Amino acid sequence: MPQNKPNSRDITVFHVFPVLEQGATLAGYAALIADHNLPVAAPDYLCAIGIKHKKYVQGRWRMFTPRHKPDDSLLGHLTFALKHEGIDLGVLKCLFNGTEPQTIAEIVRREPTGAYSRRIWFLYEWLCDRKLDIEDATQGNFVELLNSALQFPGPSRNSRRHRVRNNLPGTRNFCPLIRRTEKLDRFIALNLSQVALDHIGKTHADLLSRAAAFLWLKDSKASYTIEGEVPPHNRIERWGRMIGEAGQRKLGIDELEYLQRIVIADKRFVTPGCRVEEGFVGDHDRASGMPLPVHISARAKDVRNLLASLLETYELLGESDYDPVLAAALIAFGFVFIHPFADGNGRIHRYLLHHILAEKGFVPKGLVFPVSAVILARLDEYRRTLEHYSKPRLDLIEWRPADRGNVEILNETVDLYRFFDATAQAEFLFECVAETVDETLPEEVNYLKKYDLLGEFIKNSIDMPDRTVDLLIRFLDQNNGRLLKRARDKEFNRLTEVEVKTIERKYADIFHGV
Repeated sequence: MPQNKPNSRDITVFHVFPVLEQGATLAGYAALIADHNLPVAAPDYLCAIGIKHKKYVQGRWRMFTPRHKPDDSLLGHLTFALKHEGIDLGVLKCLFNGTEPQTIAEIVRREPTGAYSRRIWFLYEWLCDRKLDIEDATQGNFVELLNSALQFPGPSRNSRRHRVRNNLPGTRNFCPLIRRTEKLDRFIALNLSQVALDHIGKTHADLLSRAAAFLWLKDSKASYTIEGEVPPHNRIERWGRMIGEAGQRKLGIDELEYLQRIVIADKRFVTPGCRVEEGFVGDHDRASGMPLPVHISARAKDVRNLLASLLETYELLGESDYDPVLAAALIAFGFVFIHPFADGNGRIHRYLLHHILAEKGFVPKGLVFPVSAVILARLDEYRRTLEHYSKPRLDLIEWRPADRGNVEILNETVDLYRFFDATAQAEFLFECVAETVDETLPEEVNYLKKYDLLGEFIKNSIDMPDRTVDLLIRFLDQNNGRLLKRARDKEFNRLTEVEVKTIERKYADIFHGV
């Protein structure tokens, strides 16, 4: 692969994204992708050197001034990318796969103590699992591999050979990354875990226990609804109990397969466990039966290795102080993108959000955040978050229709599921967690307090069993505090008109402050 290639031509469009200035030249990853014709998804942000002496960000583009223009070479653009854009493992792996080892070795020999040349050296050997014919570094201070001002780092592990501190939040075989954004920094600074604890600390244990039981069921039902399913109550209840136990058992492939068996009650049409066939998410053409994918799952032959690698990264992050919400985003969304099972992936994906937040101590003990319920209310946004990953990768997967309306994947795709930018997914998850902490949890606890006040009033006024009181309050809830004529004539036909009006006024006073 050529090391130098002209990049002075006028660029007007890159990967369907129009460049902002006429006469601009690509820089960093955009230049590497264009010059080496790399079959990768375009990064969320692209860099170019403009003709104006002004740095600015507009849409997908980050425009730099002429003084930032890198040397138009492999080293020049790699250095620019690492300095200004951070690490994109998907682009780097694809680039290195087509780069002669000697080319990287020459870069290192020219600048043996250079911070960026040593980072490039480490990344090449780490990603390609290949050792270059270069002696170990003996000079130069240790440098952090990932710039924490640009991306969220994982635990630091020294590589003495390169004098580099590997602080990637994953392993060679599974390592999504999250960019540092103002939104994520703002959410982390809110310390939502402590806010939740403060809310719960003011709640009586009995009330909290009842709230938890309700929220488990609420989340279970929402998770099925997201999948377009309306299962019987016993299945909702069974999955709710599993959600309530999230974070208590060790996570492994066997555990994930066990969870799938709980989710899928009827196994006549679904082979449980890791897929042995290809898979996709989408529809079929009504006339021809042709698959119409919106997401293509990892190849069946790669599934077990990908899951094992995902779990290694989960263990790595679990032993570090990596932010729990960011860790949950990397692992849970990584799981659903791999789509390892024939069915049940979405519900297990959302279970993993619960599991990691609970295991990392983010969630108050004995409680599960009803994240699925919040996701259900943001369903369009959730789907866009999933498509943010899937849509750009569809063009990178070669496939043809196969038997039984499935797809046959024709090219190697494993790196698409190992390396991706999870920033959009992390921001979405943090928004859901914030809504849960600030609104859903306080609302549920507040509702139960009001429920108890009304229940006590009813029982003090009328000799009524708890079960009948519960039914009465549910009827009032369903009709904005009014008891329908049908209920008056049937379940509560023994109540007098005065008693009904008194209860309705008390409901309005307690629940609406009227």
